[in-house]
Amino acid sequence: MCLDIDDTLIDFTSAGKRALSLLIGRGDLWPLWERITDWHVARVVAGEIDYASMHQRRTQCFLAEIGIVLEAEDVARFECRRKEVLRTSWRLFDDVLPCLEWLRAADVLIAAVTNASGAHQRAKLADLGLTRFFDHVAIAGEVGAAKPDPVMFHSVCAVLDCDPSEAAHVGDKLHTDAVGARDAGLEGVWLDRTGGDTAVPEGVHVIGGLDELPQLLVSEFARIGVPAQR
Repeated sequence: MCLDIDDTLIDFTSAGKRALSLLIGRGDLWPLWERITDWHVARVVAGEIDYASMHQRRTQCFLAEIGIVLEAEDVARFECRRKEVLRTSWRLFDDVLPCLEWLRAADVLIAAVTNASGAHQRAKLADLGLTRFFDHVAIAGEVGAAKPDPVMFHSVCAVLDCDPSEAAHVGDKLHTDAVGARDAGLEGVWLDRTGGDTAVPEGVHVIGGLDELPQLLVSEFARIGVPAQR
C-alpha cells in the first residue's frame, strides 16, 4: 500500500496557509505559492537544483512576485521562520492512525510516496509518530522521478518486492496520485475529502476518508494480500 503524505496523512494545506498568512499578512496568496513551488520542485526532480537551493529560490521568487525584493540573507530568515511555524502546525487527519494501525495489523507493506523534500517529509513523519508504520519512504528528488511518472511508482514496487498489479496508491490529487498510479499498473485511489463534483476517470476508485480504505481493500483488492473478511 502506497500513501501520499501531504493532504492525505497530514493537513499540509491548512498549515502552509497559516504560516504564509502569518508572515505575509495576507490570506489569498496560497495558489501563487503552490504554482511557484511546483515549478521549482520540477527542477529538483530534473536534477537541476537540490532541495535546499529550491527552498531559497522558490521563496525569493514568490516574494518578488508580490513586490517584496530581499537580499539572500533576509530570504533565508523568512524561509527559516516559515518552517518554524509549519513545524508547530502539522496535524494528522483523524482517520490516519486507525487506518495505518489496521494496515499494519493486516501485515500490509506500507510506503509513503511524496514529491516533496525528503528531509522535511521524514521530519514530519517522525514528529507526528508515523515513521514506525512505513516500510519505505519514496522521495521524488531521490528517485529522480515524480508522481505521476510511472518510474516513481515502479521504484516503490521494486523496493517492496511486489508487482504493480499487487499494489495500490492513495492520494489527494486525482491526476498526480490516482490516475498516475492507475496508469503505472497499480490500483489508483483518489482521496476526495471535500466531496466535490469532479468527474472521475475510469479505473480510479474514490474514498471520502481513510476510514473507508480498509473496506475498499478487503472488497476490491484481495490480490494485494489483504485478508478477506470472515
